[in-house]
Amino acid sequence: MKKWIIGDPDTKISGKISSGSDLTPLCAEVLVSRGITDLKAAAELIRADSLESPFQIKDMEKAAEIINAAAEEGKRICIYGDYDCDGITSTVMLYSYLECIGADVTYYIPERSEGYGLNENSVRKLAEQGTELIVTVDNGISAIEEAKLIKELGMDLVITDHHQPGDEIPDALAVVDPHQKDCPSSFKYLCGAGVVLKLIAAMEGGDYDSVLEQFGDLAAIGTIADIVSLTGENRFIVENGLLMIRNTERCGLIELMRIAGLMNENGECRPVSSETVAFAIAPRLNASGRFGSPVQAFELLMCDDPDEAAVMAEKLNALNEERKQAEDRITSSIFEQINENPELLSQRVLVFCGENWHHGVIGIVASKLLEKYGKPCFVITTEGDTARGSARAFGDFSVFECLTSCEDVLTKFGGHKGAGGFSLKSSDTEVFRARLQEYSASAHEVMPVYVLKAEKVLKPADINVNNVAGLRILEPFGQDNEKPYFAVAGAVIDDVIPLSGGAHTKLKLNYGGSFFYALMFRTNTEEMKSLKGQKYDFIVSLGINSFRGNETVDLQVADMRKSGINQNQFFAAEDAYEKFKRSEPLPEAYYRRMTPERNELIKVYTALSDKDIMTEQLYMKSDPANINICKLRICLDVFSELGLIKMDYAADRSHRLVVDKKSNLEDSEILRGLRSKWKTKAAQ
Repeated sequence: MKKWIIGDPDTKISGKISSGSDLTPLCAEVLVSRGITDLKAAAELIRADSLESPFQIKDMEKAAEIINAAAEEGKRICIYGDYDCDGITSTVMLYSYLECIGADVTYYIPERSEGYGLNENSVRKLAEQGTELIVTVDNGISAIEEAKLIKELGMDLVITDHHQPGDEIPDALAVVDPHQKDCPSSFKYLCGAGVVLKLIAAMEGGDYDSVLEQFGDLAAIGTIADIVSLTGENRFIVENGLLMIRNTERCGLIELMRIAGLMNENGECRPVSSETVAFAIAPRLNASGRFGSPVQAFELLMCDDPDEAAVMAEKLNALNEERKQAEDRITSSIFEQINENPELLSQRVLVFCGENWHHGVIGIVASKLLEKYGKPCFVITTEGDTARGSARAFGDFSVFECLTSCEDVLTKFGGHKGAGGFSLKSSDTEVFRARLQEYSASAHEVMPVYVLKAEKVLKPADINVNNVAGLRILEPFGQDNEKPYFAVAGAVIDDVIPLSGGAHTKLKLNYGGSFFYALMFRTNTEEMKSLKGQKYDFIVSLGINSFRGNETVDLQVADMRKSGINQNQFFAAEDAYEKFKRSEPLPEAYYRRMTPERNELIKVYTALSDKDIMTEQLYMKSDPANINICKLRICLDVFSELGLIKMDYAADRSHRLVVDKKSNLEDSEILRGLRSKWKTKAAQ
């Protein structure tokens, strides 16, 4: 279960914002929920109508002059990119521009196996090829030694990057990075493609119009894919770029969208949102760097022949399917590990290790497991003597601080609070696993809980087409400008309707006497039928469904729980259960309270059937007022121990087994162990 944090915006303030603008009441409440409390602040958030001069970024003027001069003098220029979507789009943008102005230009994008950024081998290779000027895009700010080598080999270097610099800045003719301490630029959160967009504008004397027209689509894709803050200038880049994507003349992008299902039967592009780019376009471009070569994505975006572009797009799509299959294989392997050793899920930090897992997707897998289990997650793949890993976290748990605490075990690491990568010897993986748990225990007495935020509790009257349509002005959604979610409190499930043969479910909700439909994707209808007639709370996003000219509001369910559940008590009980599973000491009274009585065991067993049920649904179905989640999980552990149920720990599901003879609850080692802890104390 996720922790819900639900806003309670002041309707007097939102009323003033709404009445003084074209914003709908619901949109104004969302803004107030996010701390926007006056018209001026609302206008600044919504109207991203310009970019500041590119020359506000330190060294931008110098970089533009150096590159322009090199182009005019016929020097061999190499654009040095990166293998992710931001790096690829950045490379295409600057390469295309320099090619257009007649420069002698080439490019180099390292393969994932070479690692991120400049490296000695590639630098020497470029020198042998007669390169005179290297311009980095989306990398370079940490290339201290490589910059020295470039200088020794007689080449010039211009760095354009957006990552955080270290204490030392590389020795280059110009270093363009808005994060430099003495950079006067007011907006610091550009991605690599955003920095390149400004570089090209600077080379054009500061004029953005033609640059946006040529490269706005690619800059938007890079910005969305790199998950940078979608506020300020990035909002302007993405808002304009999304329009250009829909009307793009770029053959490669058109074919990529076609194969991603973004074109209708007439060959017209459907509406493109930031979510469309994030889930349909960016993964296919990124797949080239993960499973093929980033050059494939570069060539697709550069292609001006529709037939060739179609073939290239097919190849990228195939790589993306390969990526999905690799993710599924790793995830399945991890689920097997969990079911063989359920204690893995009770650890403070989830750590999974496998042999020859594809290192290009372990970060994606870590992100998905974090969301599924609500814990920081480290995924490690071993290849011979070397192990590589990727980590994801949330809340106040810092991946970077955690890795720093283990640096004596690691051969290499980097990252930030929410994510990181690392390498170590394969023989040290178990030591590393233990150190991660030691760090988390010392740094976090209680581990952070995964949070789902809602702007407010909706009233039935809030749910109308006008209000929902009015939320579109907040788009594009992304980092720091998330899609709004809302709470629906105390709705009765009036009907449970199967979609796609029961693979998805539609709920008919009676909410305060008004009826609404709520969609639940990837939720089996059979499992939901028992909830009919019960009162539930929901976290939902809002959408508009158009059918035969009639528009209605659809609710899309992000989370749900039985009305009346106290989430603080739930998480305290979950924490107690996990501490018990880890054999951590608990207050004496806890052991007695978490020991289920016979009648409670019977009640939970009766709630089970021969069909799988999620533990959270079982909890809501049993007696949540008297049997908390800790006691419920112990009941399930007892039943599993006695062979009464089949427990799928990875999916957190269980069902009854057919048994030949009656089981004696007193045979349970778990129950005996629990009772001994408080009976011994009582006897003393």
